[in-house]
Order: sequence, then C-alpha cells, then structure tokens
Amino acid sequence: MFLFWSLYQSYQQLAGVDKGVKILSSVNIIAVVVLLAFVLIFGPTVFLIGSFTEGLGTYISNFFNLTFSTHAYNDTIQPWFHDWTILYWAWWISWAPYVGLFIAKISRGRTIREFITAVLLIPTLFNFIWMSVFGNTAIWLDINVADGALSLLSINPDALMFEFFDFLPFSQITNYLTISIIIIFFVTSADSGLYVMNSIATKNARISPKWQTVSWGILLAVLALLLLNAGGLNALQSMTLITALPFAVIMLLFIVSLVKALSIDSSYYEKDFSVSTVPWSGTIWKERLKQIISFKDDKTVTNFINTKVKAAFEELEQEFAKNNIEAKINTFEDQQRIEIEIKHDMVNNFKYGVKNERKIVSDYLLTEENLPDIKETDTYYPKSYFGDDREGYDVQLFTKNELISDVLKHYDRFLEIISEEKNEMFISSNANHRLK
Repeated sequence: MFLFWSLYQSYQQLAGVDKGVKILSSVNIIAVVVLLAFVLIFGPTVFLIGSFTEGLGTYISNFFNLTFSTHAYNDTIQPWFHDWTILYWAWWISWAPYVGLFIAKISRGRTIREFITAVLLIPTLFNFIWMSVFGNTAIWLDINVADGALSLLSINPDALMFEFFDFLPFSQITNYLTISIIIIFFVTSADSGLYVMNSIATKNARISPKWQTVSWGILLAVLALLLLNAGGLNALQSMTLITALPFAVIMLLFIVSLVKALSIDSSYYEKDFSVSTVPWSGTIWKERLKQIISFKDDKTVTNFINTKVKAAFEELEQEFAKNNIEAKINTFEDQQRIEIEIKHDMVNNFKYGVKNERKIVSDYLLTEENLPDIKETDTYYPKSYFGDDREGYDVQLFTKNELISDVLKHYDRFLEIISEEKNEMFISSNANHRLK
C-alpha cells in the first residue's frame, strides 16, 4: 500500500494536481471529526465527558511524575514503558525533521504565538479528546458489553479496531470510513515527506526537478518494503529508534539555534537608525551617499582614524586646555585605535575612543546586483568605544566637527552622571585601574 501511495503521490506532484492533496487533507480532517462525534454520541456519552475531565485533571496534577518517571524500580511496568512510551518518543523524534520543516514552510508569516497555538496546544487538546473518547469507550464496552472480548484482542490492534466498531451501530459504514481515513493519512504523509525532501535537496527552490520527485517517491516505498520484509513491524520500530537517537542530540542543538535566531530576530526589528545620522543635514548629501554605498578596507579605516579622528581629538584637546581641563590623546602602536581621555582621582576617567572594527558581510550582499558593489566578505569600519564599556557605534560618516560634537555630547552625559549624589556608588575611581 505504501509503495502504491508513494508512487501515486509522485505522479500527483508531476501532474500538477497538488491541490488535490490539500482537498484530501481537508476531507480527512472532517472525516476524523465526524468519526469522533459518532463514537461520542452513540457511545457512553456521559461516562466519556466525566472520564475526559478526570483524565485531564489527573494528567495535569501528575505531569512531572509522568514526564520524568522511567519505572526504574518497577520491572513489571518497564516492558510496557519500553514498547510504548520510549517507542513513541523515538517515533515522534524521527518524524520531527519532516513535520517540523513542513509546518515551518506552511506557517511563514505567522507569529510565534500563533505557531505554538496551532501546532502545539490545539493538536494536544484534540489528542486528549480523541484518546478519551476512543479509549474510554473501548474500556466501557469491554467491561459492560463485551465481557473482556476487546481486552483479549489487545495484542492484535488491527482486528481490535474493527471489533470495537461492531459494538456500535452502523459498523460497516464506520469500518469503511476508518479505512478511508488511514489511506488518506498515507497520502498526506507521503506528500509531506516528498515536499520536505525536495525542499532540502534543492535548497528551498520553488520548483523541484521531476526526476527527483519520482526518485524520492520510489526510495520511500522501497525502504518501507525492505524494512517490512526484513522483520515486519519490529524492524520498522528498530529503525525508528536508531534514527531518533542521533537526531535527539541535533534537536538540542536546534534549541540553542532557536534562542540565537530569536535574539537576532529581536535585534533586527528593534534596530533603530544609526547614531551617526542624528546630526546630519542636507548640506553634503552627495558625499554622504558615496560614503553609504562604499565599503572600507582595513587600510582606509586606519587612515580615517589617524587623520580625521586624530585631528578632531587634537582640536578638542586644545580647547579643553583653554578651559583649564587637562585632556590627553592616547595613541597605540598598531595605529588601529585612538582615544581622548580626561583623568580624575575621585571618579572614573572620561574616555572616548575610536577603533578599527571588522565585520562579515552577508553573502546576499555579494550576489545582489542592485546593492552596493562589494567583492570581499570582510569589511572594516571605525567604531566608537567608551570608558564605561557601553556599546559603541559606527562613526565613519561623521565629519570632523560632528565627531567633536559627539565627544562633547558624551562628556556632557558624563558630567550629568557624576554630579548626581545617587550615582556615587557607580562612579568610584577604582574602575580607572580596570580601564588602564
């Protein structure tokens, strides 16, 4: 069956009738809800509602115990724990790459809140309802109607399913409906798997080669047949466990990557205009444009620091001296940075410096035609820094007078801070030893 549906799904993609799979998915959801409602209505309805409430409350109150318990001290439960709990953990982990990438693809543009609600909360709640309705109906029928006949079939779940429906009305219709739902699940699962593998193989290309789509469909079918012929369901379960173990480690790395991605996402959307644009006027806008679309190399930035920045600091040093304030320009042998410093005994020194900073340019910028021309992935820019370790910024677009103005702006801030009594504990001169 899996071979047939994998090949059929490949043909569907090639024939351009992918919309048919979407329709099948919608039909399948409706069919599942109808089947669920049928069992709820014609089964022990009052008992099911009460058992759902009690089961949900029991799960919530025992959540941590159920999550972390491995039944290490109970040998009688461990076989069930290994054959069911661990197996399904591994099963879900092995499906995570396909399901995760597929859901991420179709969820583009959604917020994280919407994503979690649609992918985690709603399916979990539906799973609670589904297990409560079918599981508790089977338990009730086994105790009150079947005299234990359903329990005897627990080792044969395929036969158990049809035997279960025999105790409800319209059993022939529900049997055909159940088989149809399972078949459609095969189709939609094959579609998701092919979609994700094509996406990976073509690096998210919009259109996959036809031969590739057929190849993935054949490969999926052949692997399934080999595993079933080699050892049946046990071989498939073993393969699932083998696949899931290494990917569980990768999932932990995904968590770290997700945190980093969210941090980058937050910085992207919260990023404001460059500080250097605050004092701009339209006087030299043509020169500004040339500066914006040009990328500097190491030598150019070093020259900027040792000419324009140094000239601004020297002019400031002279003006501070006229106002009886001793300022000192600190230069360094590598000529990669320069700073102006005003030393103090009782409070922290004031310091404003500019250093040569390297950054890596995105590959998109290298290949995009309608963006500034750049040949190397590394570029350099002059970055300000301060004595109190605050984050600096790019000053390459400042004129000499704007640099002077920027230093005075920070010096004014410095004087405001040290003049307030409440800041005494933060302005101790002990920090001067650290800054040297």
